[in-house]
Amino acid sequence: MPQQQTSTETTGTPIPRRAAVAGAGALAVAGVAEVAACGNGDGGDAPGKGTVLGKASDVQVGAGAVFADAEVVVTQPSEGEFQGFSAVCTHQGCIVEKVAGGTINCGCHGSKFDAADGSVAQGPASKPLPKQHVKVNSAGEIVTA
Repeated sequence: MPQQQTSTETTGTPIPRRAAVAGAGALAVAGVAEVAACGNGDGGDAPGKGTVLGKASDVQVGAGAVFADAEVVVTQPSEGEFQGFSAVCTHQGCIVEKVAGGTINCGCHGSKFDAADGSVAQGPASKPLPKQHVKVNSAGEIVTA
């Protein structure tokens, strides 16, 4: 009878080859299920898809809104153009406070970021706000992707 091959985990404990192969298959299936759960193939345009942040009509042109619970700030630099950024200030991790005067403003230490592209407009922050993909769905809601 041939000897069964084994693999070794980082703990040094032998794992039967059959168990290792079955485990890898289960992880692959779980990964496919997780990817499939991220979207429905329609680009997130259907109502209820993605994380709904609020109504697009609530974000005025030249202004923006901070969605603190989701840690996202959304701006509308020009009509129909919505930009999303992390609401976490790159200086020391505070949640930005508001969008006013063309900038996203952090109340903790006074950093300001350009509302159109998230770049630093005033320190002490030295790095821009990371982009966050957002779009407006067919129901007029701002959603994350």
